Amino acid sequence: MHRGCATEVASIYVHAPFCARRCVYCNFAVTVRREGDLPAWCAALKAELDWVEEEERLFSLAHELETLYVGGGTPSLLGPAAMQGLVQLLGSERLASPTLEWTAEANPESFTAEVAGAWAAAGVNRISLGVQTFNADALRWMGRLHGVDGPVRAIGDARSAGIDNISVDLIFGLPATLGRSWDDDLQRVVSLDVPHVSLYGLTVEPETALGRAVREGSEQPVDEEQYREEFLRAAEVLTAAGYTHYELSNFARDGAEARHNAVYWQGVPYLGLGNGAHSYSSPVRRWNVRDWERYAARLADGRTAEDGRESVDEEAHRLERIWLDLRTSAGVASPAADSRTRSAVVRWIVDGLAREADGRVYLTPKGWLVMDRLAIEFDELCAPG
Repeated sequence: MHRGCATEVASIYVHAPFCARRCVYCNFAVTVRREGDLPAWCAALKAELDWVEEEERLFSLAHELETLYVGGGTPSLLGPAAMQGLVQLLGSERLASPTLEWTAEANPESFTAEVAGAWAAAGVNRISLGVQTFNADALRWMGRLHGVDGPVRAIGDARSAGIDNISVDLIFGLPATLGRSWDDDLQRVVSLDVPHVSLYGLTVEPETALGRAVREGSEQPVDEEQYREEFLRAAEVLTAAGYTHYELSNFARDGAEARHNAVYWQGVPYLGLGNGAHSYSSPVRRWNVRDWERYAARLADGRTAEDGRESVDEEAHRLERIWLDLRTSAGVASPAADSRTRSAVVRWIVDGLAREADGRVYLTPKGWLVMDRLAIEFDELCAPG
């Protein structure tokens, strides 16, 4: 048990595990229910926060938070009172900063005008909306419930409540047999004029319904060439529409970059609450049990919800730092002219994988597609000795 000086954190992630249906590709820490259990959720979060601050003492909350992110799962399934419950848990004074970024995820079908109004009144000022696609057949295949017109209504409800900072999620790499037009989805998002767009490529996780279908042969693996083409097409369309491609998966209008996500990319300490949530205070990374019932039961018994932790050594930290820098528009420092890394970077530039300016190297969208390989190459060439 850590008993040293606690790390003060100004950024918190809170997990809401409830979903009305599990999507075909989903491998997140969710539990399927028709409605979220708000009293049980708030009670478990309070018990965990008490444990973290009074027993573990690895983290302490700052007097004023800078970012708060409520993800899931489907936080909107918890209803209008959910965010006021977090105000009571964390304390209104911690959420009083005029510069606080408070994001909550929502699905269109459960993000009603009532929910939007109550969340805005509690202090939520940014909504991340799980749209994924506007194609009816693809929505049914995924198991999404909101329908083609749901996103437009939900965005209207958010704006009517005074929440203009809206992010929309889109997924690419869906099976071509669905007949989904990626260009149509991109144009629909552009027409909505939201300030932020996040892209997610379809992945086949072994323990998901999609993973089982691929093993059985009833679904095909992700088409890598289609995946590549759709990612590059999105980068082309969204940047032409005035968005900045500021991170591998994220596009923003000026000033609308996700500040909470930047905490992860920059290696800033953060606290995660809820089942499956991760926390970080260098060099320690820790995570909670994934199953909601086990998580809640442990805390009800006065035990920790922690499922494991690791200490990130110097070598792993160096590779992580390179990987995180390369995935953002911050890039990495240009290697010295006489270093072994110099020739590799020149090759990246010639191949269209990177560009260099102002003493830094930045990956292009084409480079981001092979970022893992480039990060390892860069790390191996820069390693001491």
